[in-house]
Amino acid sequence: MNPVNEIIGTIAPLPRANIDTDQIMPKQYLKRVERTGYGQYCFAEWRADSEFVLERPEYQNAKILVTGPNFGSGSSREHAPWGLQDWGFEAVIAPSFADIFFTNCTKIGLLPVVLTEKECQYLIELAEADPTAEVTVSVPDQTVAYREQFEARFELDPFVKWRFVEGLDDIGLTLRHADDIAEFESRRPAWKPALT
Repeated sequence: MNPVNEIIGTIAPLPRANIDTDQIMPKQYLKRVERTGYGQYCFAEWRADSEFVLERPEYQNAKILVTGPNFGSGSSREHAPWGLQDWGFEAVIAPSFADIFFTNCTKIGLLPVVLTEKECQYLIELAEADPTAEVTVSVPDQTVAYREQFEARFELDPFVKWRFVEGLDDIGLTLRHADDIAEFESRRPAWKPALT
């Protein structure tokens, strides 16, 4: 994954609670074998409504999704964060997330940010009033800010924060030990299975 230090972009406001992973990525689109290409199916059923936020031209290039509490509940499908990221979102801000969804986001570099309901409401109203308003999400500072008018802090596990800043997914973490793995494998008896 790519390092994530600062995200600067506009907001897509989605003021709904309890949005589950089947709404984010409907089950009929889970047949693909690759991790890319899911963006086109993100919120597919809701996007049938031309007034849905992601169908509106003014929100087409938003990098940040701000939504209601309990986002990503339901099944643990990884396809939901894959779809959001493939759509173009770099961060999702909500008052709360389903635990597995939150973790799945952190594994691919999609930043999940927990703010209070009042702070989320401010950002939703900002985006509805001015779709061109850009906010800044800083991973090192753990802040979300809009000009001099708004700043909110969020918590982020230190290890997760380090992974975002360094751009390390699980494979990247393993590859940091590639020399140690190769050295270990070189000492294995020939009759044992080996990595090739």
